[in-house]
Amino acid sequence: MGLAVVTLKKGEGRFLKSGGMWVFDNEIASVMGSFVNGDIVLVHDFDGYPLGRGFINRNSKITVRLLTRNENQKIDEDFFEKRVRNAWEYRKKVTDTSSCRVIFGEADFFPGLVVDKFEDVLVVQSLALGIDRWKELILDLIKKVLAEDGITIRGVYERSDAKVRKQEGMELYKGFIGKEFPTLVEIQENGVRYQVDIKDGQKTGFFLDQKYNRLAIQKLCKDARVLDCFTHTGSFALNAGIAGAKEVTGVDASELAVHQAQENAKLNGLDKTVKFICEDVFELLPKLEEEGEKYDVVILDPPAFTKSRSSVKNAVKGYREINLRGMKLVKDGGFLATCSCSHFMEYELFTKTIGQAARSAHKRLRQVEYRTQAPDHPILWSSDESYYLKFYIFQVCDEK
Repeated sequence: MGLAVVTLKKGEGRFLKSGGMWVFDNEIASVMGSFVNGDIVLVHDFDGYPLGRGFINRNSKITVRLLTRNENQKIDEDFFEKRVRNAWEYRKKVTDTSSCRVIFGEADFFPGLVVDKFEDVLVVQSLALGIDRWKELILDLIKKVLAEDGITIRGVYERSDAKVRKQEGMELYKGFIGKEFPTLVEIQENGVRYQVDIKDGQKTGFFLDQKYNRLAIQKLCKDARVLDCFTHTGSFALNAGIAGAKEVTGVDASELAVHQAQENAKLNGLDKTVKFICEDVFELLPKLEEEGEKYDVVILDPPAFTKSRSSVKNAVKGYREINLRGMKLVKDGGFLATCSCSHFMEYELFTKTIGQAARSAHKRLRQVEYRTQAPDHPILWSSDESYYLKFYIFQVCDEK
């Protein structure tokens, strides 16, 4: 039995033809042949020109996620093994693989799939129906490929509890794949040790994407007084501490995160210099300003203020506010590290917003560096959603 054929409307498929991997529901003229959601289908342009094959889900606005542009490519175990090998070989060349993202969705040509490796544990997040069918095979292939490099994976945990699964008509799920194991996993990054809670931590348990951005702030923090806002489990604060900061305060609104951060400080013998408080950053920063507090380094690593285009305006207000407040707390000649992790907050808009905050705070910014996500989260050109992390380091100077 042949595959069903999805035919695009005339003039549609611009995103797909420019290198993207998605076909949206309003771009489709017809679907000919029988299928069930999650099946592999062929994609044709309006005139029958073949555009590739991918999996279909009529429940989702992203109706087809392309797997290959070769219409004749068989989608089987060999196909996925080649993709896994390519992803792992790439990471061996560009990053520290002790803990890293092994599969980053569309950027690794695995639409809807994320796999993180924390030492000898894998955490998987499956966000698309089609890839979900292949999930366990792909995980077995990852174990096989890693074993060839002497890495034995002792357990796999699934964190498919993101709300976007509902847009695919899928239930939220988290739990073990295979045998159970302790879900607190110790990792080391940049010389800092962490206990990662893969069961109840945010997303897959730890934000690996900031690995080299955390390392970049170390050189600024020796003998410094540091304020780390939205500290989560303390990663930037602990990098400051390990680099020799004289005093570090980490702030987060989550009691669970603060508790984990405190445990991580103890793990590194930094609990005397690195302290954590449970407070709302938006409320705390104006209070610190009123009290006349000043810091050598202020770090702003907020959660995504926007997860859709419709809420970008409100997000701009949030980013402007925290950057303005953060700059006011930096000593003349001190440093501000600031970032956005939403791909809807585009580089130009984020940059403009920081500039507005600087003018309002009457501060002059000297850019030290601009960075993005770690290379195990590759940015695939033409896949806009893969470029999401924007990270600046500035020297903050009073107007002179």
